[in-house]
Amino acid sequence: MTNILILDFGSQYTHLIKANLGKTGFNSEIVPGDEKLSNWVSKNNLKNLKGIILSGGASSVYDGTIEFDKSWLGTGIPVLGICYGHQLIIGESGGSVEKHTAEFGHSTLNILCDSPLFFDIPKKINVWMSHRDTVTNLPTGYTTIASSDYSKIAAYSDEKRKFYGVQFHPEVSHTDNGAKMLENFCIKVCGIEKGEPWSAKDFIEASCNKIKDFVQDSNVIFGLSGGVDSLTTAVLLRKSLPKEKLLAVYVDSGLMPDETLLEVRGFCQDQDIQLLENESSEEFFKVLEGVTDPTLKGKAIGKKFIDVFENIAKNQKADVFAQGTIWSDVVESGVTKFSSQIKPHHNVGGLPERLNFKLLEPLRELFKDQVREVASELCLPDWVVRKKVFPGPGFAIRVQGVVTPEKVKLVRQATKIIEDIIYESEIRNDIWMAFAILVDVPSLGVRGDERTENSHAIVVRAVESKNSMTAEFSRKVFPYLSEISKRITDELEIGRVVYDITDKPPATIEWQ
Repeated sequence: MTNILILDFGSQYTHLIKANLGKTGFNSEIVPGDEKLSNWVSKNNLKNLKGIILSGGASSVYDGTIEFDKSWLGTGIPVLGICYGHQLIIGESGGSVEKHTAEFGHSTLNILCDSPLFFDIPKKINVWMSHRDTVTNLPTGYTTIASSDYSKIAAYSDEKRKFYGVQFHPEVSHTDNGAKMLENFCIKVCGIEKGEPWSAKDFIEASCNKIKDFVQDSNVIFGLSGGVDSLTTAVLLRKSLPKEKLLAVYVDSGLMPDETLLEVRGFCQDQDIQLLENESSEEFFKVLEGVTDPTLKGKAIGKKFIDVFENIAKNQKADVFAQGTIWSDVVESGVTKFSSQIKPHHNVGGLPERLNFKLLEPLRELFKDQVREVASELCLPDWVVRKKVFPGPGFAIRVQGVVTPEKVKLVRQATKIIEDIIYESEIRNDIWMAFAILVDVPSLGVRGDERTENSHAIVVRAVESKNSMTAEFSRKVFPYLSEISKRITDELEIGRVVYDITDKPPATIEWQ
């Protein structure tokens, strides 16, 4: 039974709303932002619906891109608008929304008065902003309940209609007490009682049943990249299927860390999973020849992976292909109705429209932190549960410009130096990702009293995050940057090292 309905206007964070509600025991459903009330009511009982949440999104409320059914605001059901949804309520109610100073990342929220939404929350907190438009004038009946430096109306309420809006994103981990706000909306405003929260144990049981139903008697091949997502998926598959029905495939693209293949071999042996190793590095570098556009790189890599897997599936007489796609891969690839394409992940945006096998993605609706919970519940070793994030397309997306084996080797070596220093330090568990980007910019230098031209430049990127959807550049690595720079310039043909101090948003974690 759906208690909270989430209308999705394309925010990268919409599923975080659902995940947060699930963790605290509230049942919710996501539908596209242009869903008609009459259509939804024809399939559901409106009496069971206790609250409506309007998500954020990349559109502007005054450009008419998304056709919103205003009837949702006339049901008498409490409504919470987040970012775009915050602006939408005001735009539909006769207030003003205008382009204003853009605001991304941390902002200080000053709570101005008591409100059920802010029950038991400090009067001054850090929140996470991501917007260009701003509410500038409220209609009659609305009251400003919080402000920030750039958003004088950062939150509002209409207590009579039980309408609330917040310009920031309470669903992301970087907003203090954000989960508490969502809980307050459910309990204090909507009057919903908590149910059973989402659990990794329940997810595993349900997933195994779904996998069995989906696969039936088919043979399955599985793309094993060596990351926590694919390793966790592998164990879910093995838990659900007989050994002889499942074949893990590691495709050596020449773009991965040196240690990945050895890790995969040992893991499959420990988990009693059949492994096929496929050496295709020359083929991958060939399809990347002359390709400089990041989007085309991702698509070329994705297509080559599928070509390899389709050939293997044919040889193995497998009808099902499984992979460890998670929700951040999906939403950033722009495949939901109103989401923008941030980058085409090789296992989502890089896939061809027609596949010669059925696609199985057991983790598709999970975030990275939930995957780690599942891995822990499956009793996977700590090195898997805590494994640092690495992009599926490998070092190709950390090389600006044309990708060559020589450039990949250079960025791989620089990344290894960064990891040796950061991941063996006391701040290891605080860092989500730490790596090098080889930028396509020549750098003038001096070595041994001689001028050196056209040396490569390296950008060091280190971020702190919980699920990759938002991230902050790490200040904790500052004491280690001098050592990182010295080792990179001493040991490699690198003339300059710089540090990226940009959060997500406005930047992505990876550069490409």
